[in-house]
Amino acid sequence: MVVTGFTATRAHKITLGQNDTTRVLATGRAPIEHRFAHLKNRRILTKLRTDLARATHFLRALLVLTNLEVNH
Repeated sequence: MVVTGFTATRAHKITLGQNDTTRVLATGRAPIEHRFAHLKNRRILTKLRTDLARATHFLRALLVLTNLEVNH
């Protein structure tokens, strides 16, 4: 399940509650996106393309760590 924030259009403005919800989601998501960006910049994920089993285990471990960080 993917939880996303609310977006406004010209015809539909978002409420203050929806805006607060979007802000909270972005605040929790930003540190994790920064960590994955660091991994991409260091090209760690590109080196794992040769062995898919190793890449799968590595990415699952990263997801566990990110979930722990979010719940912390």
